[in-house]
Amino acid sequence: MPYAITSACIRCKYMDCVEVCPVDCFYEGENMLVIHPDECIDCGVCEPECPAEAIVADSADGAEQWLALNARLAPLWPNITHKSEPPADADDWKGIPDKIDLLSERPAM
Repeated sequence: MPYAITSACIRCKYMDCVEVCPVDCFYEGENMLVIHPDECIDCGVCEPECPAEAIVADSADGAEQWLALNARLAPLWPNITHKSEPPADADDWKGIPDKIDLLSERPAM
């Protein structure tokens, strides 16, 4: 799996990445997105589009934990193919480190 989404996405969920993905490999949880490991083609177009800088390549330091989280949650959440509005307070959460304790594993509604 070449790219994964980190906890920097939690409570931000800007979805700019969804708009540029050529293979629709993003899945949406209640307060975070993930990338499906079997669908990502390693094109890299999503990484620079993320305002929260939440997308990392599998070669990044510490990527292993995010790769595992994305692989576990993607099959449980619905596929998202179009950008929608981020949460109203997304900018308030942008840049806050270590948000993993805030992760909801529920799928988006």
